Amino acid sequence: MNPVLADVIGLAGSALMVVAYAYSNMARKVDFLLFNLLNLVGSLLLIVSLLVHFNLASMLLEIVWSIIAALGLAKVWVQRSKAGAKS
Repeated sequence: MNPVLADVIGLAGSALMVVAYAYSNMARKVDFLLFNLLNLVGSLLLIVSLLVHFNLASMLLEIVWSIIAALGLAKVWVQRSKAGAKS
């Protein structure tokens, strides 16, 4: 992959994660589906970028970040499916 493209992808991932963080601090009520989706996509984009510009510490951080976001998404989906089944 072109290193400049990797940088653009990484910057997009970083931007999504900053947006998620700002949203979680400014929203009256956080939509955890949106919050975790932004974090998951952002971390995956950063992982793609890190495949070109490798840094072990950053790669491990992004892998853990994406796992936490995926678990958060799963929790939201389970809660919403249970709520939908009750109605």
